[in-house]
Amino acid sequence: MKTPALILSLFLLINLNASCQSKNKESKPETKKETGKDKEVVIAEFGKILDSLKVKGSILVYDSNKKTYYSNDFAWAKRGNIPASTFKIPNSIIALETGVVKSDSTVFKWNGEKRWMKAWEQDLTLKQAFKVSCVPCYQEIARKVGVKRMRAYLKKLDYNTMVFDTLTIDNFWLEGKSRISQFQQIDFLKRLYLSELPISKRTELIMKDIMEVEKTNDYVLRGKTGLSVTDEIKNGWFVGYLENKNGVYFFATNIEPTKDTNQDDFIAIRLNATKAALKNLQKR
Repeated sequence: MKTPALILSLFLLINLNASCQSKNKESKPETKKETGKDKEVVIAEFGKILDSLKVKGSILVYDSNKKTYYSNDFAWAKRGNIPASTFKIPNSIIALETGVVKSDSTVFKWNGEKRWMKAWEQDLTLKQAFKVSCVPCYQEIARKVGVKRMRAYLKKLDYNTMVFDTLTIDNFWLEGKSRISQFQQIDFLKRLYLSELPISKRTELIMKDIMEVEKTNDYVLRGKTGLSVTDEIKNGWFVGYLENKNGVYFFATNIEPTKDTNQDDFIAIRLNATKAALKNLQKR
């Protein structure tokens, strides 16, 4: 009488063990896949920062140590916008790599014509032109590079979402169909920082130097602003990265004004919003 009971117990035990092993095998790939992905965390405070400055948009920050993206609006961060003067980063790289510009001290001569900004009405080196975001200087670069080389280098840099031809070679980053998302901006900046772009070390070091916005004993802030106007609506960028004792934080802020925005403050808001977000993240 004991034998059938013993056989039944062994049968149940074997099946239970097999079931557990099957579940373990099924769960492993999912766990592995999850740990390999960059996380996305919504930070409501980023939205409050933009609200307090009376603008709308998205602040996207990537913490390289935690492999985590932080934003108030991931849908906005994934949509494309005209790159505007943030394109001066790849434009400068291409200028240096092709030899159109020899170094950061190469001078762009002012032709004496009136320009949109007073700061542009003078001879400027590449480094100075980058700092004051001299559009005519970078239009000159684009024309000298030309459509064929521009397209080849953008493909090489994996910066492939620009749309241009011979008629738009000197303004495609300011108007038209060229688009880039905040995620794509950060991807490009990460590759520049990590020396993963197919460019010379000399060009990389020049870029990191001219991109410097602020440097203190506690941190170094590098980046580039951008501003475009489409259908009378302003769109503002600030992209770059912050290095401090805690690590490297890559960011891409993209904003637009609301009916309550003080238009005179819009240019400064891009930087102020980003700095406030980075400061908020350091407290976590």
